[in-house]
Amino acid sequence: MNFRNIIGNDGVKELLNNSISTNSVLHSYMFVGPDGIGKKLFAIDFSEMILCLNDNKACGNCDSCVKFSGNSHPDFEIVDSEDGKSIKIGQIRLLQEQIAEKPIVSDKKIYIINNADLMTTEAQNCLLKTLEEPPEYAVIILILSNETKLLNTIKSRCTKIHFQKLSNEDLIEFAQKNNVEFKQELLNVCDGSISKLLSLKDNMESYNMLDTILKDLYSKDIVDIWNEADILYKSKDNISSLLDYFNTIFLKKLRSTNDGRYIIGIKIVEETKKRLAANANYDMSIDNLLLKLWEELHEGNIRS
Repeated sequence: MNFRNIIGNDGVKELLNNSISTNSVLHSYMFVGPDGIGKKLFAIDFSEMILCLNDNKACGNCDSCVKFSGNSHPDFEIVDSEDGKSIKIGQIRLLQEQIAEKPIVSDKKIYIINNADLMTTEAQNCLLKTLEEPPEYAVIILILSNETKLLNTIKSRCTKIHFQKLSNEDLIEFAQKNNVEFKQELLNVCDGSISKLLSLKDNMESYNMLDTILKDLYSKDIVDIWNEADILYKSKDNISSLLDYFNTIFLKKLRSTNDGRYIIGIKIVEETKKRLAANANYDMSIDNLLLKLWEELHEGNIRS
């Protein structure tokens, strides 16, 4: 596949393609970068290319490629958290048992550990034994966003491949190729992440409600604003993205009007983020956010 269907990180594509063409694939890698930018897709494509039995890597026709596309390749496995919280030592012990068996179809045997930063300390120490003396045919790829959670002994035995956030142009290209409709104002909220883009697209109704709230801050009474802002009070798990959207709109208005009220609005939002991060009362923080924004935008609008 040669990463043709993956958007962004062209330098990584060139590096991994070169390792295939020069037959210099290593035993262990760390794919490190922000969530939602395609690290797992890169690892899967890279694995298919390594396992392919023909010179035209990821040919799609050999026994390996057919089994790979059918999710039945005996020499390929993805390990992930079973509870969404941690990867436990038992999973790594099973990996060790399986990796000790020689490949069946291909010349290599590949294990991807997704969300590797969720490995417990015990699991990492267990994996270390395999990383220190891997079988000649083994390739292990760790995918993670926070490398500080890995033991230094693990990191020192893996080749680090760093992935960058996707550009807004990359996100637009993805949206166009996949017929994803979304507000252009949400690009900065996506923070270079396709998964965030898709999540935002699925919550367009929420952002439309925010547009209404922002519009009404200029003209309605604060009690009416509080009453219509249910989306903020009920979105505790997603409040960071919603507040980022506020700031994206304020920044856009600042650039078009040079109105200092929007600088103050951004500061109010950032102060709210800090209070919420410090576990301040959630509803009171939203009350205060809306009141301060209303005072600045509504009363400022009256003065002007």
